[in-house]
Amino acid sequence: MDTSNIIKLENASIFQKKNLILNNVNLDICKGEFVYLIGKTGSGKSSLLKVLYGDIKLTQGEGAVAGYNLRKIKNKEIPFLRRKLGIVFQDFQLLTDRSARENLEFVLKATGWKDKNKISDRINEVLNKVALGTKGFKMPHELSGGEQQRLAIARALLNDPDVILADEPSGNLDPETSNEIMNLFFEISRSGRAVVMATHNYSLIEKFPARIVKFDQGKVFDHTQN
Repeated sequence: MDTSNIIKLENASIFQKKNLILNNVNLDICKGEFVYLIGKTGSGKSSLLKVLYGDIKLTQGEGAVAGYNLRKIKNKEIPFLRRKLGIVFQDFQLLTDRSARENLEFVLKATGWKDKNKISDRINEVLNKVALGTKGFKMPHELSGGEQQRLAIARALLNDPDVILADEPSGNLDPETSNEIMNLFFEISRSGRAVVMATHNYSLIEKFPARIVKFDQGKVFDHTQN
């Protein structure tokens, strides 16, 4: 397999339970590429992302993400796949009873980090990267929506992933904050990571043009190649 393809799906059919959601998907995404997934609600964007991070099993066709074969991956390997991915959701999914720093510390400890100094250094690094260097002591409810989403992006960056998967990451944010978040995502992709973002927000796509993959009636169409 070509190592520049960090994500590859060939003739993949995606099912939710027994329902066919997407048929015969072919998709190649390279390192450092920024790709929008667009389509109506229910068109399969989130299902595709779930296949990529191992939440839905790929049972038909071939697929690989960050060196893991999605057909053959065992349940015990899924945490290792997810260490190579950063996942950002619309609703942030932060631990509300822990500070910003503690949210990040929880993830590092859960993914096998032991050394307290290394943990602290890594948290400082990602907080500074998302411009939250002075907000680590704050609880999620003390942060604005944009700051909570930046914290979610910091969390996604902790294990230095090859791919960022983002599901409607600007869905709950005002336009100005959305622009800030988009600039951050593009900076991440320029650092050599693939960023795959499901969105309904066409004005963002106009403002931040990139490759578009469209979902329609159970099919996936590649609209633009940079």
